[in-house]
Amino acid sequence: MSRQLSSGVSRRKFLVTSGTASAVALAGCSSSSGGSETESGGSEETATETSSSDDSSSGSMGPLESGGSSTVYPIMNTASSYWNANRPADDTEYWPHGEYGIETDKALANYWASLYGFDAGEDGDAPYQVTVALSHSGTGVEKVMNGQIDVGNSSGNVQDELPDRDSYDSFIDHVVGVDGQPLVVSQEIADAGVEKITGQQLKDIYKGRLTNWSEVGGPDKDIQVLGRVKGSGTRTSFVSNVFDDPKAETSVSNRYGQNQRLAQAIAQADNAISYLALAFIDTDGLAPIALEWEGTTYAYQDDNNGLDSKEYPLSRDLHCYTWEGTSKKEAAVLRMVLSDFGQDTFVAPNNYFRLSKRRQEEEMAKLPETV
Repeated sequence: MSRQLSSGVSRRKFLVTSGTASAVALAGCSSSSGGSETESGGSEETATETSSSDDSSSGSMGPLESGGSSTVYPIMNTASSYWNANRPADDTEYWPHGEYGIETDKALANYWASLYGFDAGEDGDAPYQVTVALSHSGTGVEKVMNGQIDVGNSSGNVQDELPDRDSYDSFIDHVVGVDGQPLVVSQEIADAGVEKITGQQLKDIYKGRLTNWSEVGGPDKDIQVLGRVKGSGTRTSFVSNVFDDPKAETSVSNRYGQNQRLAQAIAQADNAISYLALAFIDTDGLAPIALEWEGTTYAYQDDNNGLDSKEYPLSRDLHCYTWEGTSKKEAAVLRMVLSDFGQDTFVAPNNYFRLSKRRQEEEMAKLPETV
């Protein structure tokens, strides 16, 4: 039996006072028949509450539930697959602990969980499972606030995702990577010679003031302007960075609930432009273009002014939010993701930029001390 939580009751308080276990239902990605999705996103994660505990002596524990942003999803989904597989220490291809100065004979999840006093799982299982649901940043931060999940994934700041709150003190922001959000066009537009646009042209395109590619040196074709749904952290970050206003309205032909759907739409068109999470830039049929911003041109894979530049205007942090502190159960998984092993295994291979050593140390300092 599941128990509904009011917005004023935290998951942690619920777990302490309730001994009732419940099932977890995770809904994946769905799209409308037309390929685009509704303003609400067209897909939604659902999860009933699971009674669990930070008690490391507990013989059976409910899963750690994470959900939200499709941008953060590749990082946390990869991390969950490694955690749940819990490969043994002698599987050094999968769990190369020695390469990171970690001397252990423990399986992968057992090691990271043991740092917070959790016992090893039974029969080779992880001490507890990690689930990752896919929706939007706004959904992620709302659900972690309402106690429906443990970790809310967001590619936008919670202040932008929930702009009407009086206080954000109960949100604990764990930055797990950096996304240098690229601008991309349909391959046909790039092949026709559009390699760069200026910041002003970008603003004019997304405000509907520029409507034909010939106006920016391209072919005589209408500009099909695409984007993410409202509530998406990718969209929130884009409009906040470009227009200095997370609530700015834009003139967009179609909005998509997830980066995967948006990337496919750009590739299938022959006249589209959009912003996109960096992890999806390798989609066949689309091409990145450079952005000239305040006199500096930023381009994908540019060694000097690439998308990892601190000055790149569309760069944004990728967040995993916890609520009213960070439990040991949450901290064990987040410490794995923030470690050098995690940054090299879960962040960089998904085309995101790993945290600098300084930022790693700052994020580690937010976690509870290990035992």
